[in-house]
Amino acid sequence: MSGPVALIVGAGDHIGAAIARRFAAGGFTVCMGRRNGDKLAPLVEEIEAAGGRALGYAMDARDEDSVAQTFRKVEETVGAIDLVIFNVGGNVRFPILETTSRVFRKVWEMACFAGFLTGREAARQMLPRGHGSIFFTGATASMRGGEGYAAFAAGKAGLRNLAQSLARELGPQNIHVAHLVIDAGVDTAFVRDRIAAAGGDPDALPPDTLMRPESVAEAYWMLYHQSRDAWTFELDLRPYRETW
Repeated sequence: MSGPVALIVGAGDHIGAAIARRFAAGGFTVCMGRRNGDKLAPLVEEIEAAGGRALGYAMDARDEDSVAQTFRKVEETVGAIDLVIFNVGGNVRFPILETTSRVFRKVWEMACFAGFLTGREAARQMLPRGHGSIFFTGATASMRGGEGYAAFAAGKAGLRNLAQSLARELGPQNIHVAHLVIDAGVDTAFVRDRIAAAGGDPDALPPDTLMRPESVAEAYWMLYHQSRDAWTFELDLRPYRETW
């Protein structure tokens, strides 16, 4: 396959899918990994029908062997990976007395440990070549803890510091590491259901109150094309109506 290769870890139905569509439209061969790899088939078909190149992989980002095997498959059968985007979530709300050790550990594995495995494997492939980009999707919880979000905030704050450590270490070796803070509700069915459950009407919100997944994808596209004399490490995105 021709063109640069991107690997999206955590290619879910919303932000991950939008990133895949954007980079495929820009000429990338897009490789996508998620735990239930069969769920990627419709997105692969959609991208290919639009003239792009896409492949899906069953990948558990919390499992060291699964991460290493996916990177190896892509490198051996598709080509050298130029861009890795870690987009695994873990946004769950539990009051502290309902936060079991199992919940806390699972959220940390998704939001932080999986990012470590992905970032380390990406560095392992990119360092010998002397170039590449590694981007991480963060959240409001990356910057501050919220009521009921102890597990998620701990995981996302850890991911942010992991990304910063990688940026300091790998940047001087020509590998661009960036962390994107999504300080907003993203326009998905999950978020709309949450708004409705809280007594609101998501359809009555003013335009652009929720962030479109496509807008996140455009931010990543912009980050990828930065010149190295002006690399961004951290970019925070929020709708114009978001209070902060």
